[in-house]
Amino acid sequence: MALILGTNCGFVIEAPVGDPGGTGTTTRDGYAGAMKVVTGAGVTKITEIGWWSANYSEETNFEVGLYSHDAGNDKPNARLYVDNTNAKGTAAGWKVVTVDWDVVAETTYWLAYQIDNTSTATKIDYKTTGGLRVSFVLAATLPATWVASNENADYLNAIYAVYTSGDESVFVPYYYQKLLAG
Repeated sequence: MALILGTNCGFVIEAPVGDPGGTGTTTRDGYAGAMKVVTGAGVTKITEIGWWSANYSEETNFEVGLYSHDAGNDKPNARLYVDNTNAKGTAAGWKVVTVDWDVVAETTYWLAYQIDNTSTATKIDYKTTGGLRVSFVLAATLPATWVASNENADYLNAIYAVYTSGDESVFVPYYYQKLLAG
């Protein structure tokens, strides 16, 4: 399977489980990366964020975060949320963090990750078409404000955020409705 926005990258209703099968991999140890995404109508919360480690590499820490959008420069702006202590493990696969981050519907954000440097480079899948924007900076941690990017491209990265929607209806059985109504 290839990277498909809304299925195994970007905002998704459920977490992907298999190899996203990007068209290539790129080394990202010691870097922070962010992918531009737009929330859909009714989206109110991110409950999980994950990224695909495409290869075996040494154990290290990784961070995930969410940034606001700098529309004038088309890059991440201020860090809104961060989870900065996560064990990457050594195997390839999805690296997942449970979060509770509020977001606003129909708003541009940047999903971000940072991987501490190791001697066996960690790689992430990407696809060179179909993306909104990706930005990378050399960083030992996710910065409070994104710095000038040394690499920008319009493609997809294997990073996702599971969301919930305020538009979802809650099923209340008839007999509970009657009980609640008195």
